[in-house]
Amino acid sequence: MDDLFERTTTTSSNYSAKDIEVLEGLEPVRQRPGMYIGGTDERAMHHLAAEVLDNAMDEAVAGHANRITVHLEADGTLIVSDNGRGIPVDKHPKFKNRSALEVIMTTLHSGGKFSGNAYTTSGGLHGVGISVVNALSERLEVEVARDRKLYAQRYGRGKPLGRLEQRGEVSNRRGTRVAFRPDPEIFGERIAFKPARLYRMARSKAYLFRGVEIRWRVDPTLLSDGDETPEEAVLHFPGGLAGFLNESLADRACVTDANFAGRATFADGNGEVEWAVAWPRYGDGFTSSYCNTVPTPQGGTHEAGLRLALTRGIRAYADLVGNKKASIITGDDILSSACSMLSVFIRDPQFQGQTKDKLSTPEAGRLVELAVRDHFDHWLAGAPETANGLLSFALEKAEDRIRRRAEREVLRKTAVQKRKLRLPGKLTDCAAAGAEGTELYIVEGDSAGGSAKQARDRRTQAILPIRGKILNVASASSTKILANQEIADLIQALGAGTRERFESKALRYEKIIIMTDADVDGAHIATLLMTFFLQEMPELVRAGRLYLAQPPLYRIAQGGTVRYARDDAHKDELLASEFTGRGKVEISRFKGLGEMPPAQLKETTMDPENRTLLRVVLPEDYADEAKTKQLVSDLMGKKPEQRFQFIRDNAKFVEEVDV
Repeated sequence: MDDLFERTTTTSSNYSAKDIEVLEGLEPVRQRPGMYIGGTDERAMHHLAAEVLDNAMDEAVAGHANRITVHLEADGTLIVSDNGRGIPVDKHPKFKNRSALEVIMTTLHSGGKFSGNAYTTSGGLHGVGISVVNALSERLEVEVARDRKLYAQRYGRGKPLGRLEQRGEVSNRRGTRVAFRPDPEIFGERIAFKPARLYRMARSKAYLFRGVEIRWRVDPTLLSDGDETPEEAVLHFPGGLAGFLNESLADRACVTDANFAGRATFADGNGEVEWAVAWPRYGDGFTSSYCNTVPTPQGGTHEAGLRLALTRGIRAYADLVGNKKASIITGDDILSSACSMLSVFIRDPQFQGQTKDKLSTPEAGRLVELAVRDHFDHWLAGAPETANGLLSFALEKAEDRIRRRAEREVLRKTAVQKRKLRLPGKLTDCAAAGAEGTELYIVEGDSAGGSAKQARDRRTQAILPIRGKILNVASASSTKILANQEIADLIQALGAGTRERFESKALRYEKIIIMTDADVDGAHIATLLMTFFLQEMPELVRAGRLYLAQPPLYRIAQGGTVRYARDDAHKDELLASEFTGRGKVEISRFKGLGEMPPAQLKETTMDPENRTLLRVVLPEDYADEAKTKQLVSDLMGKKPEQRFQFIRDNAKFVEEVDV
């Protein structure tokens, strides 16, 4: 112990001023890159590209540039240029032997965005962006075309490789060109810029500022097979965020006929805001927000302002029309499933950290709320039908949230008495505690799953969406079957095990209903699911607990008469028997379950009072397990001749029942 104390004392006594290191210039960046760009992974490396592109965008937003080029070369060099004013190249008054360009490129916290004189709003704030890029680049070259002269300077890992040189005169060029290649010593030899990621970055910038044209080019050798990134593109979107949202939601039905979109200038010249919000009927929503063209993936005060504006606006409209239930609506009810885009331009924004993932400027929330709220009130008042539809949608979300909270409370109180089940995240379970009277709908796709969730009886009907065509278990090994995520989710949802471990008493639902589109692909998916049950849970089939839903393929209307046809033959039958009077007969064909409004899906396919189900049964000749396995092999195995022979020898072993 004494020896230990002596050694410690000796070490402490040797600690002196010479042990204090002072990192100068850009050395701190290379020593601790994570402090400046959030790490040394692929995301952090692409942040370098964002810093350079942000500088070019600042020139465009300030009104000094209208064209930016983004080129990715074969050797991984990224080139970003603009036709703005160009970085100043004259001698800096504080560093008289160095140009302003060299000071900006090699000195932290240097730039033209601190006072607000050179830029009213900007994405660069701390004066470290381009110098950090320089420090973390293996090589970097910057060219400046200014006052009809071309200047250039080269750097290596943050250090000048020569003085600023003049390369002659130019009459038709101006602006700044930065070409750099990230340093493999920092990011590793295998990391390289991803063309798709850079293209999305450039494309989003073009949407955020409609006054700029971004010219994209990538060397074709960097594009892999299946990569849809274009080799060249001109990105210019006069429609702004509204155009981007319309393009993103081209195939999705929305609650409102028109999206809520607009632009507004803040009072006293404090900046401006642009927004676009849509409410899809089905599927997940998203919120993409930006400040001074910089993405803020973690949101911030501007998103909070938008949330308040929409929440208070819809509540105020509800009061106006006498709906007293709107007080239960929260920001989550109006925005959680919405697709929203928000862009603000403000002076001196405050971000959390150099990577600017979250906006923390308190004033931004108030400015956004006031600007958006005024336009939202007018939008709702000008289209009562649209407003009423949105109000109903928000109330339904609120009621569903309150119901789920109550169900969670019930489950919490009974958790001590019952073993907690592990259920797949995609499963929307029913509220009933036992299996009696309950049904699990296995639905094709998330879109159809969204419709089914709204159409179901929440007390007795559960929904499990599956993605596309599941694995054909008849021709797969046990290892491959158990490794399949869709099958694992299905087994977990049913809770009864498979094959020899199957326990019918543990089955969580009384009926298992396969609900797919009324087309060839839907029939194929249903066949694959029936194969799964026949092979993995044959007792479930023998017990008569497996069913096929029968969604309609056509809607036929004439005047007040509306009928649904399950196929072409049924359609012809209805036309001949029930639509013989005068008046135009309108026939619409459903593209799939996801295209059906929830009310129609409930009426035709999910309501026990109206629906038709087909029970899946086994012929008497296939009652034992060995013959069941042979049936599966005949129908779904690897030998097509067995399937052909079975079709020739057997009729349809189905029973149509109304249940």
